[in-house]
Amino acid sequence: MNPPSSETVVLLDGGTETYPRMLRAIEAARVSVHLEVYAFSTVGVGQLFLAALGAAAARGVKVEVSVDGWGSARFGLSLVAALRRMGCTATVHHRLFALLLGKLGRNHRKILLVDDEVAILGGINIGDENLSCNGHSSWADVAVLLHGPQCLHLGQWLRAGLAEGPKKRALRSLLQVGPLRIYLSALGRGYQLRRRYMLAVHQAEKRISLAHGYFLPDAGMVRALVAARARGVEVVLLLAGRSDIPLARAATRSVYRRLLPAGVIIYEWSASVLHAKVGVFDGELLLVGSFNLDPLSMTNMEVLVEAELGEVAQAGEAWVANHVARAQRVTAIQANGTYWRWVGDPLGRASIGLVNAFAWLLKTPVPAPLTPLSLARLLSLMLATVVGATALVQLCGLPVLGSTAVGTTVLVVEFFWFRANEQRG
Repeated sequence: MNPPSSETVVLLDGGTETYPRMLRAIEAARVSVHLEVYAFSTVGVGQLFLAALGAAAARGVKVEVSVDGWGSARFGLSLVAALRRMGCTATVHHRLFALLLGKLGRNHRKILLVDDEVAILGGINIGDENLSCNGHSSWADVAVLLHGPQCLHLGQWLRAGLAEGPKKRALRSLLQVGPLRIYLSALGRGYQLRRRYMLAVHQAEKRISLAHGYFLPDAGMVRALVAARARGVEVVLLLAGRSDIPLARAATRSVYRRLLPAGVIIYEWSASVLHAKVGVFDGELLLVGSFNLDPLSMTNMEVLVEAELGEVAQAGEAWVANHVARAQRVTAIQANGTYWRWVGDPLGRASIGLVNAFAWLLKTPVPAPLTPLSLARLLSLMLATVVGATALVQLCGLPVLGSTAVGTTVLVVEFFWFRANEQRG
């Protein structure tokens, strides 16, 4: 049993609850604003954030914004330019051209920290998809609002820089003690966050509720869930019936036939895109953040909040239960149907293979930059690949999205194969 906490933690449901809290915090900032977000759209609600950040900088607040080069590929450069004109410090983490330098790692965190006093962490990007408008339902997602000493520790950790050292380790230990704990993974170190999920699954005694939009668990996690069910723990999964990622649903469904026979209860949410990353254990422990149970989150920069506080954990349980009540339960008969056995499962396993291969590439260092000659040779090789792939797509009539995903993976694999041969030569 943990002692009473001096921290305040509030669960926020989607952009409808999260965005107003974020904007109010920025507008009330006196000293500093630190914002890290994977995807930041400059249209719609993004304009409100631009205005609030610019106004904060104008009144002397130190404003730092970092967006990811992959997640914000469309708006990243114009966003950074606009923020810099307004006096903010703004950067793009690994712009797309960094691919040519072998820098593929993503900053997938969603962090807002204001004055080292207020923090909002979770899985919610900045974009209109997180708001219900024009007849479209908002994406199903959550964040947590934090007040208390951990906000100060988080600010100190973020300002300590990327290099590991005694100071950084001491700050990390402060973040990871007490009933409210914050875990931040560097590139390639997502296993530290996976470990928190594994520990929670192993220690659960009554009920496990997981709501994950991108659920591609490794064999160890699948075994842990099956083992929890074997010892009498109720295991409920809320997974995506719709996804913004091609083939993600097929990949997720490929693990159903290992979970359903063990008694794991699976629901699919189809009212909108499920983007949440939430776990609730025995109604007492809440895990929420940007970390997905998939191979890519093992390589990304991620954040995970672990709250061993009954009130917020029960709020998380209620959020999952509310969505489960409006979701479709998946049965063993569906999972063993002819289509999913002979088409869905092979497609899903192939998709998981591609994701695993891509995740491996993300954490494979490429030390030396390309020379002009090797760059020209690489571009020629890629051009020939694109022409050949396009011809193959036309001949075979492959779906555009599926062929795009496969083609992109082929080009990335080809790039690293080429670099490896360049370095050996």
